[in-house]
Amino acid sequence: MNRLVRIALLGSILLSACDDEKPGDAPASASAAAPASAAAPASASASAPASAPVVLPERPDDFALVEPATPTCPPDMVRVNKSYCVDRYEASLVDAETGQDLSPYYVPARKQALSIQKLWEQERLAVGPVEARTIELPPLPPWQSQRNFEPKAVSKKSRIPQGYLTGPLAALACKNAGKRLCSLAEWQTACRGEDDRDFPYGDTYEPGKCNIFREAHPAGLLHGNPSIGHSDPRLNTVKAGDKPLLRRTGETRACVSRWEGDAIADMVGNIDEWIDDPEGTFVGGFYARSKKDGCASMVRAHPFDYFDYSTGVRCCKDL
Repeated sequence: MNRLVRIALLGSILLSACDDEKPGDAPASASAAAPASAAAPASASASAPASAPVVLPERPDDFALVEPATPTCPPDMVRVNKSYCVDRYEASLVDAETGQDLSPYYVPARKQALSIQKLWEQERLAVGPVEARTIELPPLPPWQSQRNFEPKAVSKKSRIPQGYLTGPLAALACKNAGKRLCSLAEWQTACRGEDDRDFPYGDTYEPGKCNIFREAHPAGLLHGNPSIGHSDPRLNTVKAGDKPLLRRTGETRACVSRWEGDAIADMVGNIDEWIDDPEGTFVGGFYARSKKDGCASMVRAHPFDYFDYSTGVRCCKDL
């Protein structure tokens, strides 16, 4: 009997031990360990500072059209067709070395000027009406008669424009200013303005708008004959009544060729202007020329080394 009781008790104990170990207990323990180890990286990540967003620099659009900067002209010049510059005014001359003003009434070369001065000191007493013979020559500055020099063109308002210029001297004056003679096409384009007109002010000749077709010829008044004595230094000092035949630069306000809101003065009339033609061409007309061809005015009857009181210059420059 006692033996049976001990066997029964032992079986109860064994059954009780089996009931305490459930089938899912071992996997649950492993599973519980896994989250613990997985939490470690999360903790490390949380402790690191957050990185700032990366901002890329802006880049220009590779296909955008970028307008190049348009070159401008010097203040004494006007830009034409956005491709070249033209002197705002007819040239007056200075000594390229010192900047001293040259007389606008003599050829700007020392020996020639002295020769002409000597000639007309005598001729003026023998040629023309009696009252004209009393008119003295304009002075030649002493320094201009004492040393050699080279002319330099300047483009300034209210100056007496230079006459008595040969083509080579005109080219030299422009070169010494860092400029050059205009071509015929450049000169005529500039004269006609943005609106491409026959005259600076329009398509029809209007008396008095430009200083041309004046009421008198200076050689007629001084010499009694408009076709002689064209080297006389007095010619561009002559007046018709009380008004000078040759005007100061920019004085004829209606005679302007307009470009981009700017203006070029006196391209028709006042004084002829040499252009870049080794055969000899000057354009624009001068105050006493009795023609009405405006910007088409042109003289090709003289060689490039010719000069008289009516021949001047206006320079051009590349942009």
